[in-house]
Amino acid sequence: MLQENTWVVSDDSGECVIIDCGAYYEDERKAIVEYIDSHALKPVRLVATHGHLDHNFGNATIYSHYGLKPEVASGDSSMMEHLDVQAEKFYGMKMDCQFPPVGNILSEGDVIKFGFHELRVIETPGHSKGSVCFYCEEENVLFSGDTLFHMSIGRTDFEGGSMMQIIQSLRHLAQLPDTTKVMPGHDVCTTIGDELAHNPYMDR
Repeated sequence: MLQENTWVVSDDSGECVIIDCGAYYEDERKAIVEYIDSHALKPVRLVATHGHLDHNFGNATIYSHYGLKPEVASGDSSMMEHLDVQAEKFYGMKMDCQFPPVGNILSEGDVIKFGFHELRVIETPGHSKGSVCFYCEEENVLFSGDTLFHMSIGRTDFEGGSMMQIIQSLRHLAQLPDTTKVMPGHDVCTTIGDELAHNPYMDR
């Protein structure tokens, strides 16, 4: 309902990483499981770019099917432990599932290995205290969560948000190659070069 992007990232090994499982509706959760199973993929990590509920609605489904607990940076770990509170406070809903506990805490420079590839954790606070991005150098791809969007950035008016911090985080991301493909948490894909050329927040 919030048009959040969930990414299932795999290679020829058959191993995969699930990033930001925000599937809320049952048909969305079913579609993710069917995609993984029909391609004979083996999920090895469930990671979150941050602790907001819209990026974690589907964590219970992944846990029940594959036994994976979500991983998040320390700045957002407390939010992840209280996703049901977020549901009631921000969306006025009661969740019909029990969310799994956080399984691992992510930090700057951590490497998430799957198959023949790696994702490097880049801490990018600003949208939330514990926002991170995941960068695959081999493929030159960045999973940016809600830090960087096409021609925009994530909101900073939520608890733990900071405009000053997100601008610093964007400057960090600007050091990546211009050809880096950006896979955001919402909306369409872009590149670092296009955002440097057209995104006003990348020029501060």
